[in-house]
Amino acid sequence: MIIYGRNAVNEAIAGPRSVERVWVSSRGAEADWPKGLKVEASDPQALENKCGSSEHQGVVAEVSEFAYTDPAELLAIPNALLVVLDEVQDPRNLGAICRVVEAAGADGVIIPRHRSAEVTPAVCRSSAGAVEYLKIAQVRNVSDFLSDAKDAGFWSHGAAMDGAESWDAVDWTGPVVLVMGSEGKGLRPRVASECDRLVALPLVGRIESLNVATATAALLYEAVRQRQA
Repeated sequence: MIIYGRNAVNEAIAGPRSVERVWVSSRGAEADWPKGLKVEASDPQALENKCGSSEHQGVVAEVSEFAYTDPAELLAIPNALLVVLDEVQDPRNLGAICRVVEAAGADGVIIPRHRSAEVTPAVCRSSAGAVEYLKIAQVRNVSDFLSDAKDAGFWSHGAAMDGAESWDAVDWTGPVVLVMGSEGKGLRPRVASECDRLVALPLVGRIESLNVATATAALLYEAVRQRQA
């Protein structure tokens, strides 16, 4: 996999993935890179050609493929806080969500195998390298995963608008799954029906909805607040 961006590459070097080589701008070649790492100077256009993006920030790297986690491993974590994304398709949103999940100290992210963004170079960059430290699992069916989570003792709280409770009126302690819907459509009906509760953030302005990454951040930090209290 070819990844790009300073944070994405630096965290890949520090994380568990193997880094085969790094291409940098002439200025970046003078940086203090780890001993033994193959680093080659390259011009900006060549870097863009390698990664397919002008947002490389002067750093591109060839790394091993991202290794997904077994969903059962996430359900086995005691008192885990997990985030399920129901067909979130924008790589930038997935990356931003992964960044806040890692920063909040949640235990993992679950995404469907189909009709969903997956861990791509764009996701690595938009997560600022957070994906390198996250357990991310792919599942065939989100509803079935939520059923398995319930059997494992988890409570599932889905973000919704209609018929939802206030975000701070539910218990976010213990083993919990936060379920976020796709951009525009929100949770699919069957996924929503598998949730124990539907929760909503207050919207007091004129805009009728929040970006899914922003909403995830707000709900996650309510969970963090309760779990630290």
